Amino acid sequence: MKMRKLLAVTLLLAFVLVMTAGCGGTDANKTETKPAATDAAEVILGANFELSGAVAVYGQTKMNGVEIAIDEINKAGGILGKQVKLIKYDNKGDDAEALSLTTRLMTEDKIVTMLGPVTSGRVMVAVPVSEQFKIPLVTGTGTAAAITVADGKVNQYAFRICYTDEYQGKLAGKFAATSLGGKTAAMLVNQNDDYSIGLSEAFKTTFEENGGKVIEQVSFTNDDVNFNTALTKIIATNPDVLYVPAYYEQDALIAKQARELGYTKPIIGGDGWDSADYLLQTAGAAALQEVYFVNHYFSGDAEPAVKAFVDAYTAKYNETPSSFSALGYDTAMFVKDAIERAGSLDPVAIRDAMAATKEFKGITGNLAMGENHDPIKSAVIISFDADGKPILKEKLQ
Repeated sequence: MKMRKLLAVTLLLAFVLVMTAGCGGTDANKTETKPAATDAAEVILGANFELSGAVAVYGQTKMNGVEIAIDEINKAGGILGKQVKLIKYDNKGDDAEALSLTTRLMTEDKIVTMLGPVTSGRVMVAVPVSEQFKIPLVTGTGTAAAITVADGKVNQYAFRICYTDEYQGKLAGKFAATSLGGKTAAMLVNQNDDYSIGLSEAFKTTFEENGGKVIEQVSFTNDDVNFNTALTKIIATNPDVLYVPAYYEQDALIAKQARELGYTKPIIGGDGWDSADYLLQTAGAAALQEVYFVNHYFSGDAEPAVKAFVDAYTAKYNETPSSFSALGYDTAMFVKDAIERAGSLDPVAIRDAMAATKEFKGITGNLAMGENHDPIKSAVIISFDADGKPILKEKLQ
């Protein structure tokens, strides 16, 4: 099934690139999009998000953050004196849909920059279209390394404002070995997911570089909901820490089932754990004790900008913003910053400004854009109090 889906997406991508390259008789090796006119009445941005499907919570909460930012931008006078028009589409968490919508936004809707997609797999199918039409793509949450660098080459029009899988995996490995003092670790890894695999590899390398040893690794699949067999095997090795690089729906079940089987030691994860309400409702507060995960920001941070964002978000949506919400907000503001520094709606000029970013102040931290189009920024470790509410454990530089 996975191979058939991959083949279908590959064929669709090839068809899109061939057809669009042929339009108007343009040479396939010289395909260019017509730059947006600098006298355009609006700044047109596109959003290609997972608003339904398996990771809809991520897409919806990130979109909420984007819309708060766009509202603020327009109320403050827009960008370059023009109001921002956001064209948003739901890719439904489907590769082919993400690819098709990217093409639509960049050819029919005449956007100057695309925000999204949300998850790494969807972003990676969109990147070739962005390169083809020379229109920047900025993801706030796609963490796979291949988004920005493929086959040793930087994807010139792809940017991210979140850290990479490798980066957060390394942070988790060092935290487990140093802050928690772990000597042995086990890993429960989704064998069908590049995100999970990438984090696990980086965690293992760094944990062992810091004196630890990974003594067990067990795999699961996308459809698994009962982890008792895998957890029983892991618990038998008595690891000091358990590393679970997965998404919140399975994370919650794993934490709950691990505690029911008697595992009381630390469980560590990545930013895929960031859905505090879901974790509490599904796993319960007791199961979240000694759970730690790497994240992009902490909603209880006392920084004035963070507090203002959290207050505005809570007032509008009646919930505390997750890191996906904050990264959505920062993505839109990063685009605004680049367009203003470019002084133009030309996508190539916007791309150049993005690459030259030195000091962008965001809700999820200040960042400079690295030469590989990955940000240089800090991260945090989130834990939970006795009531299952998130608390800041540690800031990591």
